[in-house]
Amino acid sequence: MVHGEKPQTHRIDMNTPSVARMYDALLGGVTNYAVDRDACNQLLRIAPSTQLLARNNRAFLRRVVRYLVEKHGIRQFLDHGSGLPTQDNVHEIAQELNDSCRVAYVDNDPMVHAFGRTTLDENDNTMVIDADMRDSDVIFEATSSFFDWKKPIAGLFVSVLHCLPETKDHRDPSAMIKRVSEKLPAGSFLVICQLVSEDPAVRDGVTALMDNATGGQWGRVRTQHEVRGYFDKLSIMDPPGLVDVVDWNPDAPTPPPELRPSDWVEWGGVAQV
Repeated sequence: MVHGEKPQTHRIDMNTPSVARMYDALLGGVTNYAVDRDACNQLLRIAPSTQLLARNNRAFLRRVVRYLVEKHGIRQFLDHGSGLPTQDNVHEIAQELNDSCRVAYVDNDPMVHAFGRTTLDENDNTMVIDADMRDSDVIFEATSSFFDWKKPIAGLFVSVLHCLPETKDHRDPSAMIKRVSEKLPAGSFLVICQLVSEDPAVRDGVTALMDNATGGQWGRVRTQHEVRGYFDKLSIMDPPGLVDVVDWNPDAPTPPPELRPSDWVEWGGVAQV
């Protein structure tokens, strides 16, 4: 069910690639346009492992939600930059384990909002918030009665921070994470990962391509060291610590080095606030 959202004022742009629709295309979804698939093909020429990374990231999301529900009793999830509904959405994973789990999805892509309304209309334990993930006050207000803010909440930032540039104000990714970590109740968790590369050519090439393709709706491919900074003053769950998400509590033996992406990886982990 959709709760407390403002009327939609922005329209779906079918001529400019959308990060959410590109991710859907990489996962083999159908909620995308030719312009999104063309941008994906350009991206694959720079970083051939992009599609594998998208699938690895989705598998990580499944594992981490199960871990938080089963091991830590988390029943509330705040998913920032949730993207288009696809297979194994957060509420599906969590509610399969405990049907009382509540999930709030946050995204400002108009297609995400439209499809979210349709997909979640009959589920009273979900909501969709049409907002920029950096608009924390809007998100906190929208979830004020949906969540029990006296009980732990998992704040998810899964493969979204590379969509955000650094700024010198409250919209900076680090400032956003700090606000959320300070707002979440005791016993809550943050899940943070993003695309990183230690190869400057990959970082610069992908960043330039995506910034141009999306009309500036992009941030930056970063380094592991930079992502580690997002976890400052947080208690990182170790093991496994901050790792390539393939290595985060894997369900099966992880691939050997020769079968791993070498150009860039999805890197991060889980921390308790």
